[in-house]
Amino acid sequence: MKALYIESGEVSLRRLPRAKLRNGFARIRLRMAGICNTDLELKAGYYGFRGIPGHEFAGTVEECPAAPEWIGKRVVGEINLACGACEWCARGLGRHCPTRTVLGIVRHPGAFAESLTLPVENLLEIPESLSDDEAVFTEPVAAACEILEQCPWLRGGEAAVLGDGKLGLLIGQVLLAHGCQVHQFGRHAAKLAIVKRRGAMVSLAANRPKGRFDLVVDATGSAEGLASAVAMCRPRGTVVMKSTVHNRVGIDMASVIVPEITLLGSRCGRFQPALELLGNKRIDVLDLIHESFPLAMGCTAFERAAARGVLKVLLRNS
Repeated sequence: MKALYIESGEVSLRRLPRAKLRNGFARIRLRMAGICNTDLELKAGYYGFRGIPGHEFAGTVEECPAAPEWIGKRVVGEINLACGACEWCARGLGRHCPTRTVLGIVRHPGAFAESLTLPVENLLEIPESLSDDEAVFTEPVAAACEILEQCPWLRGGEAAVLGDGKLGLLIGQVLLAHGCQVHQFGRHAAKLAIVKRRGAMVSLAANRPKGRFDLVVDATGSAEGLASAVAMCRPRGTVVMKSTVHNRVGIDMASVIVPEITLLGSRCGRFQPALELLGNKRIDVLDLIHESFPLAMGCTAFERAAARGVLKVLLRNS
């Protein structure tokens, strides 16, 4: 099968054997995949990654001995492959299972290939109301929804989102969809217009206030974003850290300790709430799509996705 492969900081298109189908797993033929900042960071050396990347996808189940009723269905899939037996799995937090693997990130081949495998229990059927272009956003929308699971007191409250990239714009929209008053800060008026149409108050990042918000989300994707988010936070406020960067992040800890600011790491979320938001058209994702490429042009797609100002780049299996 054709697949994109990352090794030593380079992306290449390779011919690789299909993965063996393990018990309880389904084989999924890729329909559409999305390149995100984490994929770009893997290329730069994050996690010391080597292999097939990709964790945002929509596909069709083509083999599933354990549950043949899934064959032919369009699906997305939770990206964490948990053991199912530890205390974290028992609490419904398999995404923190200490022995988990992660699709396209940690020891499990990813979605940037003609086919991929996942456990049947990870699959969710895509509603007919969603196109492949929309469904491929399920994983990042779920990551945005995770903020509300971690901070349930935020619903209907005020929040600042720092960053107008792909994830930042989705976070702003998810918070708006749950009744929050959102102040979005970024560097590009055209990108900020996407969340402004949904009701956000938007400003250029140069105009961000200091000590103003009880909750600030850092979605800049940069090593400098955390310090900026902390500066915007009120004493005893919370900074949600959504940026995944390969480089070390430096910050003056006095700016966190003295005002007693909580730093909250935030990663994956549950897919079902994300599918519901997308299916009800409460999130605008189509305006985030910059360009799509066939899988065979994946190396070019990676270059395009890394270009300044570009939002979502998609890979289609055609």
